[in-house]
Amino acid sequence: MKLLFYGINFAPELTGIGKYTGEMAQWLAHAGHEVRVITAPPYYPAWKVSAGHSASHYRTESWHGVEVMRAPLWVPKQPGGFKRLLHLASFALSSLPVLWAQWRWKPDVVWVVEPPLMCAPAALAFASLRGAKSWLHIQDYEVDAAFDLGLIKGNTLRRWVQGAERWLMRRFDRVSTISGRMVDRALAKGVPAERVLHFPNWVDIGGITPLTAPSAYRAKLGLAPDAMVALYSGNMGNKQGLEILADVARLLQDDPRIQFVLGGNGSGRADLQARCAGLSNVRFLDLQPLERLNDWLGLADVHLLPQRADAADLVMPSKLTGMLASGRAVLATALPNTELCRVVVQDAACGLVVPPENPAAMADMLLALAADPARRAEMGANGRRHAEAELSLSAILRRFEMQLLALGQKGEVTCASSSS
Repeated sequence: MKLLFYGINFAPELTGIGKYTGEMAQWLAHAGHEVRVITAPPYYPAWKVSAGHSASHYRTESWHGVEVMRAPLWVPKQPGGFKRLLHLASFALSSLPVLWAQWRWKPDVVWVVEPPLMCAPAALAFASLRGAKSWLHIQDYEVDAAFDLGLIKGNTLRRWVQGAERWLMRRFDRVSTISGRMVDRALAKGVPAERVLHFPNWVDIGGITPLTAPSAYRAKLGLAPDAMVALYSGNMGNKQGLEILADVARLLQDDPRIQFVLGGNGSGRADLQARCAGLSNVRFLDLQPLERLNDWLGLADVHLLPQRADAADLVMPSKLTGMLASGRAVLATALPNTELCRVVVQDAACGLVVPPENPAAMADMLLALAADPARRAEMGANGRRHAEAELSLSAILRRFEMQLLALGQKGEVTCASSSS
């Protein structure tokens, strides 16, 4: 098949949407498909275009058998609500010539990822006019999140934007998203059930495996052999509620058994560092290279997974898959009725959940885990088993390939259920 992927994030970005779209494109190219990608230069999560790339020039490159076409964009240093909209709009506009240049290539499927939803109208129009099938994949419900998190305000504006979103979503041949609750939200927005598909994120269970010896990062960071490492790794943005980590570290600053390592970049890092000023039990690192990911995730005795209450079921943290594969316990913040809570406590049985924005509860749970290494080991083993059984990269992408083939060749495919 000829597959055209369209989205602002792509490899070599190490976290979030770019990581998953890159792995998917590479896998499908190696499976024998012609894959082209329209994207931006890598900039996330640092909000700075990576060295060797340009924010102002078009560029085409070959990457693992994939033709990658990069369009310029504007990247704000501090992405607020309006600045973020301008940022997304700059890519949506600059990428239009690249999209329409694919007319002669005639792709079978045009696959667009949200965010940014701003690319969806052009992708839908191109696919319709060119006779290709259209597929919208939702990693984040960015419209709902923007208003619920207060990034954009106004009830009238919200009604208008959500109405436009619903109109767009109902016109794609296929709409997929990464969790059961997010599937339910797509159905609630009026997408016909036969077009909705559960397409979860995955993990390379061969590349990330439980360590059998202490991580080399312990010595690098000067951590005591018997210290329990509470690790946060990933984007430091505004959907995670990271301020709770500073509060918890301050509550536990007199307990040498528990050491916090916070690794990542993003718009919220400076504020988090300021909140942790003077705390000797907290260490900050940048995102670590991909080739050291296994050792990095294996540094954790407990993975920290904070999430704001008002972001519940709008997003499913993509970092959870790596946590599970690493065979380490997870401590998350989530409301009892959310999918994140269900996955951590029930489906994977890999950890514990405390209420969002409750530092005292999180601190108490870390103290309990520090005193019970056997319980941590059991949770970690449960998480690894769940990753092997449910989140294998090859298994998930093989199912996705079958859906693509059915959609592109026959035009229709029956989805057994929204959670299959």
